[in-house]
Amino acid sequence: MSLHEECGVFGVIAEKPTDVAHLCYYGLYALQHRGQESSGIVVNDDGLFVSHKDLGIVGDVFSKEVLASFPQGTMAVGHTRYGTTGATNRNNCQPIEVNHRKGRMAIAHNGNLSNAEELRSALELSGAIFHTSSDTETIAYIVTRERLTAPSIEDALIRAMGVLDGAYSLVLMSPSKLICARDPYGFRPLCYGRTPDGVYVVASETCALSAVGAEFVRDVEPGEVLIFSHDGVVSRRDHCRTKPKKICVFEYIYFSRPDSVVDGQSVHTARINAGRVLARTHPVEADLVIGVPDSGLDAALGYSRESGVPYDIGLIKNKYIGRTFIAPEGRADRVNIKLSAVGDVVRGKRIVLIDDSIVRGTTSGRIVSLLRDASAKEIHMRVSAPPFRYPCFYGTDVDSGDNLIACHHTVDEIARLIGADSLGFLPTEKLGELAGCRSYCSACFDGVYPTKIPTDTRKNRFESRLSERKEE
Repeated sequence: MSLHEECGVFGVIAEKPTDVAHLCYYGLYALQHRGQESSGIVVNDDGLFVSHKDLGIVGDVFSKEVLASFPQGTMAVGHTRYGTTGATNRNNCQPIEVNHRKGRMAIAHNGNLSNAEELRSALELSGAIFHTSSDTETIAYIVTRERLTAPSIEDALIRAMGVLDGAYSLVLMSPSKLICARDPYGFRPLCYGRTPDGVYVVASETCALSAVGAEFVRDVEPGEVLIFSHDGVVSRRDHCRTKPKKICVFEYIYFSRPDSVVDGQSVHTARINAGRVLARTHPVEADLVIGVPDSGLDAALGYSRESGVPYDIGLIKNKYIGRTFIAPEGRADRVNIKLSAVGDVVRGKRIVLIDDSIVRGTTSGRIVSLLRDASAKEIHMRVSAPPFRYPCFYGTDVDSGDNLIACHHTVDEIARLIGADSLGFLPTEKLGELAGCRSYCSACFDGVYPTKIPTDTRKNRFESRLSERKEE
C-alpha cells in the first residue's frame, strides 16, 4: 500500500489578459505527484468563468485542443486531486465552482477538515444540498453563506476560517480577486511567487513556481489570507498565531518533490538527513546501500554518506506506467512490473534497502523478494519514517489502524513477515532533524493530534453515510 496525499493547488493572476490556462497547466504538471485521480482548471475571462475538469492525470485531461479552447484571461485556478475523502468520480473534480447572488467563485483545496462531518450535517439540516462528497464543497458552502453578509469575499473567507478545523491550503478566485489561505496550523504547504513580467503565482510547492518561471517570494503563513488583485497584494492575518504551527512532517518524508522547499526547509536535505539518522541509529555491516525509487533515493544517499557504505542504483522504476495502465490481477504482479532489480549490482551483496515508509507491508515484502530473486546475499531494510500506528485526519489516506502492519506486529515480526534480515525505522524523536524545527505534526506516528479527533473516521465517510440511509 502506497500513501497518498490530498492534492495540489495552483493559482495565477496577471495584469492583462494572457494565456493563464497554459501557466496553470505547467504548474499542475509540476504538482502531479500530489494527485493523479483528476485535474481541473478554471479561467477567469473578465468575470466569466470557463472550466474543464475530468478524471485522469494532467496530460490526459488537458490535450492541445482543450487548452486551445480556453480564452485569454487575467486569472486562473487549477487543481490535481488524490481524494482521501470522497469517491473518485467527476462530481468530485476540482476546482469547485459556485454561482450565487454575490457573484461567482472557484475554489481548489488541499487537505482534510477534521470537523467536516459536523459542518456538513449542520449545513444539510439547514437546507443545503451537496453535489459532491469532498470537504471542499463544505468550505465553499460556508464561504458562500458568510459572503451574504460580509463586506467582501476575503472577509467571508476569514469568517469561515473561524469554524473550519483541520487542514486546508486553498486558492479561491472571484471575478476580481485571487485569494489564498492556509489553515492556522499550517498542515499543508502553500507559497507564492512572481514572474519577471509581474504575474503572481500561488502553488502548493515551490517546484510549481519554478515550472512557470516564477521567483519564490515567500510561504503563506499559517492562518494567513493573501488577496491578489490589480491593486496589489494584501495580507490579512486575523487567524495567524491562533494555533501552534503543525506542518505535516510527511511532506518532507514523501509527499513533496525533492526539489521543493517547504517552510524554509529543502525537501532533498530533509531526506538526506533522514538517511543520516538511520545510519547512526540502525547501523549494519553491509556492502551496498540502495533506495526504493523515487522517494527512498535521497535517504539512501544520506545513509551512504553517513555510514561510508557505497551507494548504487539497485532498483529500476518503470517510469512509463501511468494511472491508465491496465494492472494485472494481484498486487505482487504490479510490483514486479513497476520495479526491477539490477542483478549485476545486487548479486551476492549485503544490502541496506531504504524506503520512505511501510504501511501494510505487502509492497515491502515484494521488493525484498525481488532482491532475493536477484541473488542478494542479505537485505537489511531501513525506513526513513517511524512506524505508522495511528490514522491521519489531515489529508493522508490512512483512516484507521486496521491495515497498518505496525499496529499488530513488533519490528522483529514485521522483518520476518517482509522477509528482511533486519529492519529499522526512523526514531520518532528524530523527526525534528527532517523538518528543521519542532513545529510539526507527527500524529500518524505518535497519536498526538493537534485538533479534536473526528467521530467518524472513515475515508469515504460521506458515501458510507449515504449508503446507510439507503438501507434504513
